[in-house]
Amino acid sequence: MKIFMIGGTGLLGCEAATTLIKRGHQVKSVALPPLPEGAPIPKEMELVFGDINKKTDDEIEQMLEGCDCFIFAAGVDERKEFPAPVMDYYYKYNIAPLERIFPLCKKAGVKRAVVLGSYFSYLAKIKPDMNLEERNPYFKSRLIQEDVCKKACDDNFSVAVLELPYIFGTQPGRRPVWTVLIEQISGMDKLPFTLYPKGGTAMLTCRQVGQAIAGAATKEGAKGFEAIPISMYNMKWDKFLDIVYEARGMHHRKIVGIPPFMMKLGMYGIVKDYKKRGIDSGMDPLQLPYIMDYDLFITDKFTRDLGVEDDDIEAAITDSIKVSQESYEGKVKLLDMKGE
Repeated sequence: MKIFMIGGTGLLGCEAATTLIKRGHQVKSVALPPLPEGAPIPKEMELVFGDINKKTDDEIEQMLEGCDCFIFAAGVDERKEFPAPVMDYYYKYNIAPLERIFPLCKKAGVKRAVVLGSYFSYLAKIKPDMNLEERNPYFKSRLIQEDVCKKACDDNFSVAVLELPYIFGTQPGRRPVWTVLIEQISGMDKLPFTLYPKGGTAMLTCRQVGQAIAGAATKEGAKGFEAIPISMYNMKWDKFLDIVYEARGMHHRKIVGIPPFMMKLGMYGIVKDYKKRGIDSGMDPLQLPYIMDYDLFITDKFTRDLGVEDDDIEAAITDSIKVSQESYEGKVKLLDMKGE
């Protein structure tokens, strides 16, 4: 199989390319330079450097020629800050590329597409009473992204959206998104305990995401649209923070679970800070405490059906946090995650 990918040099795209190439498939990717120093980007992957948004339709169609599958391993998540209106940026990075490239895929004869989405879409669908898409632009944007994927499907073109949860693992030379967590919790380091919500989250390693992408791309008999909730492990926040603090060298840190209303009191300062800096948050800070109080757990069945294998999640969390801590302290110079 021949595959064209946007974001093949990123953390997840690189893992997917590595897995696909090991399984005998050909991978071509367009990516923004520079490459992260030391990243294990497979030498067999054909790279086209540049901004996909600046390529002409003819140039993109030429890159797609002869390909069986298109993988969109790019975009931005809710942790990336933008000025108002934030929906414009989510549209630019997560939605507009698909609206443009899907018709070019069909014109070039591509039969399959895999898009990296978010498990917040899954949450919005199973908890309609929370009105998540109305209060959180990020949730709304991911649901719109899925709708674009669904509408693109026909008898000759199928799309799978992988609704990805929190992901752990590192790529040499690139700053982990978990640096944001270090910034958040370091403010409580001088306290004898850490206050945090009582809920939990689904998660998996970046290696497992690569396997899931490969499995979805090469899935036999795939037809129409699929939104696949992805997870291999479910973990409460206090257990997660135990691993985080061990990685930071703060052993046996006491974690105190708090109800949403207590966390909400602390969020008013964040609302004020966003307003001062002109930030339009993709997540409503005053609803976030209720989201984080929920056990957003997902069965591993759908992920295992894609051929994903077990991995060491605690080691992946530890690696992510150690690199994030070094980045936060300015000890290492790393490339930021990009929307490609």
